[in-house]
Formats: sequence, C-alpha cells, structure tokens
Amino acid sequence: MPKNSKVTQREHSSEHVTESVADLLAHEEPVDYKRSVLNVTGEAWDKQKDGEEELDAENRPAWNSKLQYILAQIGYSVGLGNVWRFPYLCQKNGGGAYLVPYLVLLIIIGLPLFFLELAVGQRIRRGSIGVWNYICPRLGGIGYASCLVCFFVGLYYNVIIGWSIFYFFKSFQYPLPWSECPIARNGSVAVVEAECERSSATTYFWYREALDISNSISESGGLNWKMTLCLLVAWSLVGLAMIKGIQSSGKVMYFSSLFPYVVLVCFLVRGLLLRGAVDGIMHMFTPKLDKMLDPQVWREAATQVFFALGLGFGGVIAFSSYNKQDNNCHFDATLVSFINFFTSVLATLVVFAVLGFKANIMNEKCVVENAEKILGYLNTNVLSHDLIPPHVNFSHLTAKDYNEMYRVIMTVKEGHFKELGLDACMLEDELDKSVQGTGLAFIAFTEAMTHFPASPFWSVMFFLMLINLGLGSMIGTMSGITTPIIDTFKVRKEVFTVGCCIFAFVVGLIFVQRSGNYFVTMFDDYSATLPLTVVVILENIAVAWIYGTKKFMQELTEMLGFRPYQFYYYTWKYVSPICMAVLMTASIIQLGVSPPGYSAWIREEAAEKFLFYPTWAMAILISLIILASLPLPLVFILRQFHLVSDGSNTLSVTYKKGRMMKDISNLEDNDETRFILSKVPSETPSPMPTHRSYLGPGSNSPMEMSSAPNGRYGSGYLMASTPESEL
Repeated sequence: MPKNSKVTQREHSSEHVTESVADLLAHEEPVDYKRSVLNVTGEAWDKQKDGEEELDAENRPAWNSKLQYILAQIGYSVGLGNVWRFPYLCQKNGGGAYLVPYLVLLIIIGLPLFFLELAVGQRIRRGSIGVWNYICPRLGGIGYASCLVCFFVGLYYNVIIGWSIFYFFKSFQYPLPWSECPIARNGSVAVVEAECERSSATTYFWYREALDISNSISESGGLNWKMTLCLLVAWSLVGLAMIKGIQSSGKVMYFSSLFPYVVLVCFLVRGLLLRGAVDGIMHMFTPKLDKMLDPQVWREAATQVFFALGLGFGGVIAFSSYNKQDNNCHFDATLVSFINFFTSVLATLVVFAVLGFKANIMNEKCVVENAEKILGYLNTNVLSHDLIPPHVNFSHLTAKDYNEMYRVIMTVKEGHFKELGLDACMLEDELDKSVQGTGLAFIAFTEAMTHFPASPFWSVMFFLMLINLGLGSMIGTMSGITTPIIDTFKVRKEVFTVGCCIFAFVVGLIFVQRSGNYFVTMFDDYSATLPLTVVVILENIAVAWIYGTKKFMQELTEMLGFRPYQFYYYTWKYVSPICMAVLMTASIIQLGVSPPGYSAWIREEAAEKFLFYPTWAMAILISLIILASLPLPLVFILRQFHLVSDGSNTLSVTYKKGRMMKDISNLEDNDETRFILSKVPSETPSPMPTHRSYLGPGSNSPMEMSSAPNGRYGSGYLMASTPESEL
C-alpha cells in the first residue's frame, strides 16, 4: 500500500481518516472484475474473447515513423481537387479575393473539425464505426454512413485514376496523339474528321478516342474496353497498396505524396519561362473585391474547405487510429491543413501560368484567322484600305495592332459590323474561359502541353502526378472503409480488402460504359455532398454537445500534455455547428433551385449541351442521397428502442493489466456502491482521467474536491490510472 494512502495514514495517526471506495481503488493493483467474485451481473467471462481484445489493442498496427504518417495524411487530403477544382473556383470567384473567405473558413471550420477527427481517432484507436459507437451509441450510424460515402466516392474516383492511366500510356509517343486531328479516308480523298474539325484535337481525343462517349445518359453504348482495362489496373494498384496494411501503404506514401510536389515545382518553373505565363498569373490574382460580399462565394469556399481536408469520410480517423496516444495531433492538424492550402495555391500558380501561355497561343491564332478575313474583305473592296492604320503590317501583325484595327472597323462599319464576322481577339476573354475538372486536366492542360518543347516528357510527368494524387486519396478513402469494418467485425484483412476491390470493380463497370462519364458527374455532384455535410454536423454535435466539450477538452489535455486553445472550445461548441448548418441549408436550397442536370457531348454538333436527368436517373440520384444517409436514422431507432444492443448494458468499469478501462470521475451520489457491484453508473464515464485540465471558460479544476460528503463513503472521488477505450 502506498505510504500516502489513507489506510497507511490511519496506521500512523490517531486522527480520523475518511476514505472512499474510489480512494481505495485508485491505489489497488488493477483487477479484472469480470474474473473476480465481485462480478454479480451474471455476465460470463470469455477468456478467449478477452485475450483477443487485449491482443488487438496491444498489437494494433502503427506507423513506422511520424513522417510516414504526416505524408499519408497529406497524400489523403491533397488530391485531384487541389489541382483542378481550387484554381477554377479561385478564377470564378474573384481571383485573389477568393483566398480571403477560403482562408477564414479553413480556420473556423476546416482546422477545428480536422483536429477533432484526428483526436478521436488517436484517442479511441478504432475506425469510424468504433469511434462513434463509443462516443454516442445512438449516433453510431455516423460510422456506417461514412463507410457508404467512402464507397460511393471510391467507385468513381478510381475511374478518374483509370482515365489518367490511359493518358499516361498514350503519352509515350511523339507527336502526342491529341496534338492533331485524325485524317479520315473517303475513297481517294483524305479529309479531317468532321467532329474534330468543328471542336479541337484535344477535345476530340477526350470525348471520342478516350471515352467514346454517347449523346446522353440514356444511351449506354456498351462497355468501353480500353477504359475497363484501365479501371482494372487502377483497382489492382489500390488493392496492392492496401492489402499489407499501413506499413505497405505508408511506404507508398513516400513516393505518392512527394512526387506531385516535384512535378508541380517543375511545371511552375517551366510555366514561368513560357511566353504569356505572367499574363495568366496576373489575371488570376487580380482581386475582384466585390465578389467577397457574394454569399455564393462563401458557400463554394466552405464546400471546398470541407472536401479538401477529407472531413467525414473516415479516412482521417482511420489513419490517426494507428498513432501513439501521446502523439501531438494538434500540430498534425495545423500542419496538414496549411500544407493543403499552400498546395492549392501552388497548383493555381501552375495552372494559370500554363493557361496564360495557352491563352496567348489561342489569341494569336484568333488574330491570324481574323486578319485573313480582313485581307479578303480588302481584296474584294468590302472594306477600304483607308481603314487600316499605316503602321499595320499584316505579315507581322501583333494583337495590339489587330485590336486597334478592329476598333476602327467597328466604328466605321457600325451598321453592318456583325455581318463581317470578326472576333475581338481579346486576351482577357481567353483567360476568362474558366475550366475545371476533366475539362482542365484532359482538354485545356493537354492542349497547352502540345505546345511545350519535349511535350511527351511533360505529359508523362503530368499524368503520373494525377495518378499519384489519386492513389494517395484512394488509399485514405479505402482505409475509411476497411479499418472500421475490420475493427468492428474482426474479418480477415486480406480477404475483405480483395473482396471489396473486386466488388467495387464490378459495380464500377457502370462508369466505363460509353455513357459512364455522365454517371461520374452524377456521383460527384450528389452522392457525397449532402450526406457528408450531415455526417460532419452530427460528428460535431456528438462530441461537443452529447459527449461534452468540457470532457473532450479535458481528455485532450491529458492525451497531449498541454491545454488546447480556448479557440477550439468555442468553435466546436458554437461556430462550426452553426456554419455547417448554414452550409447544409444552402446546399438544399441550391439543389431545389437548380434542377439536376449534366453536360452531354453531342457528336453531330461537336459541342456540349446541358440536359436534365431523365426520371430513372433522378430515382438513382435520390436513392444515392437516401442510401448514404440511411444508417443515421436506422441505427438511432434500433438502439433507441433497444432492438439491437448498443453495449450500454455491459460492465461499465473493466480492468486490464496495468490500466483502467473507464474512470469513475463522473459517478453521482450513491454510485460507488453500484460501481463496486459492477452496475452501470448513472452517467457514462469519461474514457480519460480528469487531472488538471481545461474544462472550458469559467470552470473549476476537477481536482478541487467538494467538502460535502458523498453518501456513506465521505468525500469526493480521486482518479485512477490512464485508461484505454474499449468498444
């Protein structure tokens, strides 16, 4: 017995010493009450099961190093959206002015919620299902909903990796196959393919050679065998990276996380040396301050912050669950969040340096074509030679000279100017042609690369970068599925991973039909946005309002060894839930105001056309949203009415060798008796000891004991040893 215990004090002192059961328990050797004679609940002790649980807790895989873990989180959060979504939103929503709302929302929504997910995963050391079953069993559906959303996203996300693989292998030839329109033979006459001539070589290659796309979502057109093979390769790569666990995928991260930065820096240096690159960057960061007052800009910034960090998918929780419990996850959250932001800015610089070069190329082409029209009008006397400024030289016509000539002709021929069919050829107009997603990666960027010296090399680098970005995010997404399922149901990892990849490949065949691109658009727009917003709101509420922000802050203090900033207390408790609720409301309104539709490629017109989804496609769309959200109310109802067990009727306090599984800091009056008799306390105990911890503004330290007696056992409770969460 320790010298400072009250029993020892009684032996050496004549003073009366009041002791509580909690005091005694705090100094006793750890005992497993399931094995003791005090187990009066009638619960049988399963030695084999108990041994498996202890072995699972002690032998849980861990990252080989902190660097490996950080690279995994960066690889997961930094994905394709940083390269093709963020630059588009930045251009569309005011250039440099867009960075202000994005950075503000990153700090008040992104960082706190990212820190929250890292903390609960690291503390409880389980996947998303186990974490939320532990924190609030009735909201255990959060974990299952996250798994479903991860599955939906993984289905189409891997298709994009398949597209990148196709372009990667096509890049090993000179000239690049999308640099020129194909020639079609009509007997002895060679003619340019009409669809290509009416669009462009890169557009034709994307829609016809790569996708062989149909005219609408209703026209299946059968499987595209080239993309089917690429999808098989993509799932094979993901399966191989996942099957050996985090030791294998962690090593993959060294390459997949760092290589994109090497490529982006190389592209930035090369891009800045291109003619017109500065025009693109200047256009990009010229702030349109009036845009900052537009609510739509803030909504899109919040959505981008939300998806950029991978919140709600379960991948963040899965990765952090393999950490040591004393890891500084606050530092990790801050580091990864801002690396994500600076990566987006770096990618934006690269994209608009290249697009500035492309805009200059296209503008020069426009000037040449329209100059030929003017020469034709001069030769046929439609226009007078007096309209042409004397210093203009048609053999070396600059954009500035053409614009001057264009304004003179427009002024003089005001009544008949439209009949001439002349274009303004303004550089700003080319730079304002915003492109995103596949349009940026597979059309605009590929077209720009055809003008690079050594274009195959840059094409190989670019698509290898896209593959790595995609794989990094896919490994995190798949971890959001495999980790919670394996933790919860104890299935064999290898068997489940292989089965999951095969099943996903079979279901994913819907995306490699000729109409598959339209299904990718549907899943991207609707399968995750609304369900994931609901998931993150409930995560926030479960921790801040049900589990308790004070209790959570107290546990973080114990786990991290320092007190987190009060900033997190207020953001978790008030700011983030309100902002997320506003975002969800805005998303629902947007869904109702804008009828769901998609951009279809019409072969005969060689142009895109917006079409509304047919009835059966709308049914699929609505089913996706309902199915992804269904676990939330279903699990709540089943556990609320005790149709399935939520684990709350099991022994509330379990001891294992060297640690206490749940503490007794929150037992109410008379609960000590129930505690020692293995009954359920009146309040769910905290999974962390409550030493001197931050409990929120105006709260007292838990070490300040009450002087009032607690039932028959005297004064307040002391704490026991460091616990380990048990699910």
